[in-house]
Amino acid sequence: MSEKRILEEIESLKKERNAVILAHNYQIGEVQDIADYVGDSLELSRRAAQTDAEVIVFCGVLFMAETASILSPQKTVLLPEINAGCPMADMITASELRALKKKNPGSEVICYVNSSAEVKAESDICCTSANATEIVNSLKGDRPPIFVPDMNLGRYASKMTGREMIFWKGHCYVHTLIRAEDLKKQKEKHPKAVVIVHPECLPDVIELADEVASTSGMLRFAARCSVDEMIIGTETGLLHKLKKDNPKKKFWPASEHAICDNMKKTTLGKVLNALRELKYVVKVPPEIRVKAERAVEKMIACGGTPTKACPCLGEG
Repeated sequence: MSEKRILEEIESLKKERNAVILAHNYQIGEVQDIADYVGDSLELSRRAAQTDAEVIVFCGVLFMAETASILSPQKTVLLPEINAGCPMADMITASELRALKKKNPGSEVICYVNSSAEVKAESDICCTSANATEIVNSLKGDRPPIFVPDMNLGRYASKMTGREMIFWKGHCYVHTLIRAEDLKKQKEKHPKAVVIVHPECLPDVIELADEVASTSGMLRFAARCSVDEMIIGTETGLLHKLKKDNPKKKFWPASEHAICDNMKKTTLGKVLNALRELKYVVKVPPEIRVKAERAVEKMIACGGTPTKACPCLGEG
């Protein structure tokens, strides 16, 4: 089937199913282009919950579809590629978190949204890469909080808040592929470029950055910044939207090796099959969903942290 025919059938089935298509910023370009909404995982799940769509097609990885199911239990959530997982989310299980809590009684648990529903259900509050610092500051307990599963994001939040925390040794393998030496080489090639990196990066990479931001924060920053050259320290899929939204600006990856294999598994053909056959359904069991939703909603109630103003604009 030609790509044109696939696109036509996707559009037809989307209307027939009353579906909304979500694509994470790291998806391949053609999948991003057919999506109704492109963004980060929590942003997409919240947006889908606000629509009247009966079916959510989540072009991302498993924990993202689970989050959509947590926030929209009455809707049918589909993951076009059932084998699209997240190695970082798999680095901690609910039983491992329970054991960690037992060793640290009285410590509240902050859970990065890049985690399974079961782990969220064992947590006190969730956070995103954009609001981790604010969430840490919101906790009033005297004991160091537990931060799971991403140690790099936890270290960044700890540094920004000055608060001691207990870390789980998880990490995003894609962001750890971005090395300081790679970034230095790019800075030598593009000396006028502003460097923006994700807080999941290694500490020595973060030290070289002009700005640290989530994927959505990077998009906002790029749109506002007066500098027209930027080096981007995150998964390379984000460059598609950056270039699309800012055609007059130039973007380079901090490392061309920063590619998430799981994010690239979703194709137009798989999106079409998901709509045709209503597969693969992701449904979080009620007893887990209610507890996980409590942690997510507690985070949402704290609000979010906007990306700081671009220094090249002469603002803060």
